[in-house]
Amino acid sequence: MQRIEFLNYPDDERPSALLWGFRIDGTDLRVHVADATRDLWRQEHEEETQAEQERFLLTQHNGLYVSEVGDPARHFLGDPAPEFAHPSTGATPVLGCCCGVWGCWPLLAMITTTPETVTWTSFRQPFRREWGELPLGPYVFARPAYATALAEPIRVAEDPLGHGR
Repeated sequence: MQRIEFLNYPDDERPSALLWGFRIDGTDLRVHVADATRDLWRQEHEEETQAEQERFLLTQHNGLYVSEVGDPARHFLGDPAPEFAHPSTGATPVLGCCCGVWGCWPLLAMITTTPETVTWTSFRQPFRREWGELPLGPYVFARPAYATALAEPIRVAEDPLGHGR
């Protein structure tokens, strides 16, 4: 099983607004997404330098605004508010776009629960259907530890990846 940390951190553009972020086994979810999408993006961003590509990969997503998520226990247990759930699959956004509008470039996942586990699977980018399911996860978390981490998010003073947008 994996270990999850829920984070709250300020948006670089709106420091008074907090975002939800995650570390899975100590690594920011956005790093996992960068690794999973690197080859897919290379097909579209051939003209960029290696450094520009890496920066883009790490900044393609940001967290979801705490104020928009509503009830985080419902959202991050796979029962998001109707405006967040993907209309055909019910998938839950776990990351949003770096522009601040979550629906502009969301990372969707299926979140399923049992009394013992919470599982994140079937990661997709809805605006790149041709990518299919991303090579990410599945991530299986012990439900008691997951619930504790969700109830007590770690507050950090800046974006955990340490870069301004």
